[in-house]
Amino acid sequence: MTVWAYARATSCAQGGTLPFVVSGTAPVEVADVASDRVVFTGVATPGWELEVGADWPSSLYRARFGPEVPWPQGLPGEAPCPDNEVFFVVREAVPAAPILVSVPFATWQAYNRAGMPGQGLYWTESPVRAGRVSFDRPGGGPCPERWEFGLIRWLRPAGYDVAYCSNLDLDLDLDFGPDLLARRRVLVVNGHDEYWSDGMRDAVEGFVRRGGNLAVFSGNTAWWRIRLEDGGRTMVCHRDALCDPVDDPRLATVEWSSAGRPENALTGVSFRAGAGTWGPDMGRMLDESYTARFAGHWVFEGTGLKDGDPFGQGCLGYETDAAEIEEIGGVPRATCRDGTPASFVVLATADLRHWSAYGQGGAATMGIFTSDLGTVFNAATVNWGNTLHDPVVERVTRNVLDRFSGATPAPAWEVVGPAGTDVRALAVRDRTLYAVDGSGALLRRELCGQNLPWESAGGGGAVGTATQAAGVAGAARALGAAGAVDVSAVAGDVVALAVPREAAAGFPVGLYGLTDAGRLVRWNGGHGGDGRNRGNGGNGGNGGNGGNGGNGGTRMGSGDSEGVWVDLGAAPSGATGLAIADCTFYAATEGGELWRRPFASQGWEQADAIRPADGAPGNFRVRGLAAMNGRLFAGLADGRVLTSLPGGPWEEYDVTLVAAVFTAHAGALLAAGRATPLSRHVLRRRHQGVHRH
Repeated sequence: MTVWAYARATSCAQGGTLPFVVSGTAPVEVADVASDRVVFTGVATPGWELEVGADWPSSLYRARFGPEVPWPQGLPGEAPCPDNEVFFVVREAVPAAPILVSVPFATWQAYNRAGMPGQGLYWTESPVRAGRVSFDRPGGGPCPERWEFGLIRWLRPAGYDVAYCSNLDLDLDLDFGPDLLARRRVLVVNGHDEYWSDGMRDAVEGFVRRGGNLAVFSGNTAWWRIRLEDGGRTMVCHRDALCDPVDDPRLATVEWSSAGRPENALTGVSFRAGAGTWGPDMGRMLDESYTARFAGHWVFEGTGLKDGDPFGQGCLGYETDAAEIEEIGGVPRATCRDGTPASFVVLATADLRHWSAYGQGGAATMGIFTSDLGTVFNAATVNWGNTLHDPVVERVTRNVLDRFSGATPAPAWEVVGPAGTDVRALAVRDRTLYAVDGSGALLRRELCGQNLPWESAGGGGAVGTATQAAGVAGAARALGAAGAVDVSAVAGDVVALAVPREAAAGFPVGLYGLTDAGRLVRWNGGHGGDGRNRGNGGNGGNGGNGGNGGNGGTRMGSGDSEGVWVDLGAAPSGATGLAIADCTFYAATEGGELWRRPFASQGWEQADAIRPADGAPGNFRVRGLAAMNGRLFAGLADGRVLTSLPGGPWEEYDVTLVAAVFTAHAGALLAAGRATPLSRHVLRRRHQGVHRH
């Protein structure tokens, strides 16, 4: 007769004791699943206790009582975990490894006794399914497909210092000892981790908010909400709010998305938009591949992929998660209407709508996002870890683990857009990033981490073309500018852009520019707010070189009557950089001269010069100027960045520009060039990282 057994806990610390319940006396063998190394053999009796070695590596272990019961291979799996096998985790006695791998015991237990009336949580819509199940019973090991084993067996041979925990150990509402996440850099969610309690989510979301990183190599993740009772030995999941006897209906064990706390707030994606192929059709997943959609992202570094390339055949399934996306110029962008975080960046997609014939049609969306101080990567598929033989899957996994664990330091700049556009000027208004390209055309795109293409902000005419009298005169009248309009005047190409934080002294919030002909101009169209806020543009006043102020308008880069650059007057001679801070225009020359013009003033006045510490006049060049929250930033030709509060000393900020054209907005620098993709640097005050001059 086959012996059955179960453990009194799903994990035990190194050097601890793990009690078992065994149905009879039988030989027992304990092996490390990660390496198949046998760490103990002996004879177990009904009240047997395992003395866990203090030197046993933290890992997933299997205790087998009696002879091996073979598991059939292939998809789908054909048998549950044998009752004579018990799986458990050995935790670190003292948390030390930077990477912690969570093993989904809750999901394993949910599938235990599937289809047996009153004993298993499955099948999902069966009227005889159980609403609560116990860990104090045999079974409850991994599903026959062993979704978790591929990654577990790959990690240590790949060189990673990892530790393991049961996912029940993460629950803050249960007393499992010290916080396992306190000293970690990365939490790895692996395989099929479908069932999560409030305490688990609270712990992991808090970990990420505090600066921890979450690597999800899992699918169908955190789909069902559970409660853990009886000290964590009973799992409750009714899947039906009307059947759940909990006093507070807000705690009903239903889908997380139905409970008002959608799982994509944690993971970035959801099974609600995902796909599945089940039962006899499970093998169809082996035909599917991801398509790279942001090959320039660091996650794909070293893969050689280009946008549109397929990769990872067989990694998708048997269940996947996805985000609702829309295509913008051939690039996917998360709509965020489904609860996907606003910072979510789509890295790869798969169209799996045809799976509706085999289980659930939908999609798969690989992506990454930030949450307060931490970052979350999601491969969004159950079978990722079993496809690590694929060189792209392996490289992506390494890139994520190396970056998240700190083994590979994060670069100062992160790519957030495509290369190939000859950007000459940048500025941000609201959530829109504007640029002027080499032809003088005004471009725009959403300010986000996705690799969205630039699109025209106007009608498409070339800079410097003759203007249409009606359009320019109409713009001038709307602005209240006095005097005649010279419809043949050309103000030149815009070489710098700036946006004020707020309107003042008749200058509305909008896009302002500096031309290579020495004119200060304002864009009167293109952005919805620009088109509506048509207040007084102000008189040009006297330029820093004694030039006359202007009061007309010139169409530049837009054949659309809604897109007009309105001339505001002369700018200082030789000025190539423009910024706006504290209701004041600032203009900089290559030689470091800095000029200022308050909104309420009619002319420019000279301010303290821009000078690096080693900056004798003539041995440096200022290439750009930007402002954010009252602080000025100057970019030098050698890539250095200087910063100053107006009137204060210039300090060198510890970063090198990746391109000559840059701007500042919302706590970050943005830079781009013809050969440099749009990149973002988050400003941080490093220890000894800002040098005062």
